[in-house]
Amino acid sequence: MAAKSLQEQLLGAGLIDKKKAKKIKTEQMQHKQKVKNGKAAPIDERARLEELKRQREEKAERDRILNLEQQKIAQKKAIQGQIRQMIEQNRIRKEEGDIAYHFTDDKVVKQIYISQTMHDDLSRGRLAIVRLDQAYELVAEPVAAKIKERDEAYVLVCNNRLDDAVDEDDPYADFKIPDDLMW
Repeated sequence: MAAKSLQEQLLGAGLIDKKKAKKIKTEQMQHKQKVKNGKAAPIDERARLEELKRQREEKAERDRILNLEQQKIAQKKAIQGQIRQMIEQNRIRKEEGDIAYHFTDDKVVKQIYISQTMHDDLSRGRLAIVRLDQAYELVAEPVAAKIKERDEAYVLVCNNRLDDAVDEDDPYADFKIPDDLMW
């Protein structure tokens, strides 16, 4: 024979009525639900608060890292815009010529046809070749230096102007490169 619950025993003895028994049963169910959700245990509340604090700190750190990445992207776009503007404002119109000037762009040999004076200026470092999108532009050497400070990838050719400086240990110092040498 199964033992009766206390509630059934009290009902049988007439100490409580059905309304009171039902009320006690719903209170017990609510209490069990609170314990299950962790609302009744103060230790669980402290752990939950610590977990929330840790989650907030992690979210703040992720947001900070994401913000730094977005700032870097915005700064890179701003630099690219500055370089584009410098090239567009300071490009020198290519004088169509019959002399091919060869240079490398990403390990590929390219060539542009320019006049003799522009070829001389490129060789002596007074002009430079820069890349703008898929085209090649000529700019003055000081402009190329400013572009190079921001991003070296845009400057393809910028020869040194220090033709007069001679290395004392150079075994080929007596052999000057001819001005009309083309490669």
